[in-house]
Amino acid sequence: MRGSGGVCHRFVIAVHEVRLCRREVQINIADNVRINERIRTDMVRLIGPDGEQVGIVNLREALDYADRLNLDLVEVAPMANPPVCKVMHYGKYKYEQEQKAKEARKRQTTINVKEIKLRPKIDDHDFETKKGHVERFLRHGDKVKVTIMFRGRELMHPHLGERLLRRMADDLVELGDIESQPNLDGRNMVMMLAPKK
Repeated sequence: MRGSGGVCHRFVIAVHEVRLCRREVQINIADNVRINERIRTDMVRLIGPDGEQVGIVNLREALDYADRLNLDLVEVAPMANPPVCKVMHYGKYKYEQEQKAKEARKRQTTINVKEIKLRPKIDDHDFETKKGHVERFLRHGDKVKVTIMFRGRELMHPHLGERLLRRMADDLVELGDIESQPNLDGRNMVMMLAPKK
């Protein structure tokens, strides 16, 4: 009984160690920046807290230097030879990086591509309805892919499809520009409209 308890105890310790290793890996992947004791090199190019070059020193000296200033040693260029480490407040640095990323996401605009499908023998009223949809999409700032679908012998008359696409572009010339000219692609003729800047 006692022997099996010892084996079981060793197994629990081994599992606990594996969990700790996984957690460390997740932290490294999440941060993507090595700090303090996580830096794995012998020599580093050290940059002080004000941006001044301290020089190339061994890792222990760099850690002591950062510790004396009550700051963190952060590896900022791991691919350099030797790696570049800067002395800074890591929490503040991480917060600033998150704010920069958040600001970049705010300024980022996403352009959606909407698609309208027409037939070459479309009625005038239906054409006006579809044109209204394209107009709404362009006003909203989306690109619009206008597709004419040909069936059977309609494919023998691609000029009808091109005439419809040109009519659509001419009617909406004040809202959008033709990004790609009408082009026959298999059984479909496609034209891309982009909103005016």
